[in-house]
Amino acid sequence: MARLTTTIIIAAALITTAGCTTKRKEALPPGPVGSTAPGYQDNTGDGIIPGTAADFLRSIASDTIRFALDEYDIDSQARATLDSQAAWLSKYPDVPVTIEGHCDERGTREYNLALGDRRANATKNYLAAKGISPTRITTISYGKERPIALGSDEGSWAQNRRAVTIVLK
Repeated sequence: MARLTTTIIIAAALITTAGCTTKRKEALPPGPVGSTAPGYQDNTGDGIIPGTAADFLRSIASDTIRFALDEYDIDSQARATLDSQAAWLSKYPDVPVTIEGHCDERGTREYNLALGDRRANATKNYLAAKGISPTRITTISYGKERPIALGSDEGSWAQNRRAVTIVLK
């Protein structure tokens, strides 16, 4: 009797698991980025895939705009840079970006975080006014925490007062 019960349990387990097999996929997914596998499209010949961060940096005037001391207004030079960014972002509407706001080392941490936030949001608002969906743009302020130029002189401070657009794909 125990042998019959064991046989029935094993048969039931085999029948149950037989229905769990998956069918083999007809097509394989595209190869990794930078490959020549089917599905990979690099029309530029330089290995940069359109719609990526590398393509963004190659295609625009700059990923960085600069600000005057204690300012967050977008000047004419920044507008030209942001216009090139907006043109690229319009071409790739599914690509999300983050705008980082930065300040120089002068001022308190709290003041610089607030100023960096105003700079990042001014940049976001300009891009939104150019037709870029604000839902795909996030902002963050680093204040004075991430300088690109070390030094306590006007040249270094001017480089650190900036907003940087980062492509997330």
